[in-house]
Amino acid sequence: MAVPAFCNSCLCEPRNSAPRFCLTSCGHVLCEVCLRKGKKDECLICRSACRTLVLSKEVSPDIQSLFMRIDTLIKKYSKEVSQIAEFQEKHRKQFSTIHKQKIAKLDESLRKVTQQMQQMQCMKPPEKTTPLPFPSTSRNPFSIPSRKQNVCASYSLHSSRPSTSETMDAMEIDPLPSPMRKV
Repeated sequence: MAVPAFCNSCLCEPRNSAPRFCLTSCGHVLCEVCLRKGKKDECLICRSACRTLVLSKEVSPDIQSLFMRIDTLIKKYSKEVSQIAEFQEKHRKQFSTIHKQKIAKLDESLRKVTQQMQQMQCMKPPEKTTPLPFPSTSRNPFSIPSRKQNVCASYSLHSSRPSTSETMDAMEIDPLPSPMRKV
């Protein structure tokens, strides 16, 4: 059952034989009889400029809802709100699932790259040694100079490999001829 409408001027209610009712743009309800008493495009109640709309079953649902009972409106809109909330929750879960999958892929890529970096750190060339200030003539030509041991515990993202020129500078040249070489 709809909320009863009545004319805000003469207080008559709509009946089968009664005149039609109109809704003004300023929010007043007037019967056709009272509407004719006032000036054109002016509300009889508040005297403001207004437009009118004849109330019938063909008016928009928004206008019809103004005359519905509150409990009927609550049922109608709670159903709509529930459907909207369910849709949004489903959409949020899908969004979350997609992002969780992307994060898992990124975590796996990060793990692989970290492993590769650790392997590269283990394979990096030995660090330079400083040459002795005075070359020893009694040195064994086949001896290998001692070098610092390479520890593969670094997770640095920057390469610490020496440049080619640094490697060339660090090379020691033995002035004694090799016994294997022909002179």
